[in-house]
Amino acid sequence: MNDQEQVKIDETDAKILNLLNEDGRMSYRKIARELNISVGTVHNRVDKFMKSGVIKKFVPQIDHSKLGYKLTTVIGVRVKGGVLSNWENKTAYNKNVIGIYDVTGEFDAILLAKFKDTTELDAFVKELLKEGDVQRTYTQTVLNIVKEDMGSTEILRDVND
Repeated sequence: MNDQEQVKIDETDAKILNLLNEDGRMSYRKIARELNISVGTVHNRVDKFMKSGVIKKFVPQIDHSKLGYKLTTVIGVRVKGGVLSNWENKTAYNKNVIGIYDVTGEFDAILLAKFKDTTELDAFVKELLKEGDVQRTYTQTVLNIVKEDMGSTEILRDVND
């Protein structure tokens, strides 16, 4: 299936996704009981989600602050023309980077990153600026995380629209 192809879901699909979002380890049997559908239906629909890429993988939702990564940053990066993709692929492997987005506007990419402290952030930004392809960075420190749920199913609230 093409990555750009939209997957149509119904209300039952949305309910299954919501339950899995709440607890990715929930058994098909428990989902079936909660929704009053067969286990086979749950299995077939989850299989459809996996094959279509709606569900990319099942992973725990980690609270990085409990592991010492209390500093969240948003970093705008301007990169020399023609090398953005190569630079992003290399930067994606940095342990602190949790998201990279191509964007429009003043910067070419936005990084979301987590750090233990400002010393670690400072070293990261200085390493970025040493790279020949990086022309400029702009760093913002997050004061409060109001919502951080990259796997949110809230968007499915109005599934029939």
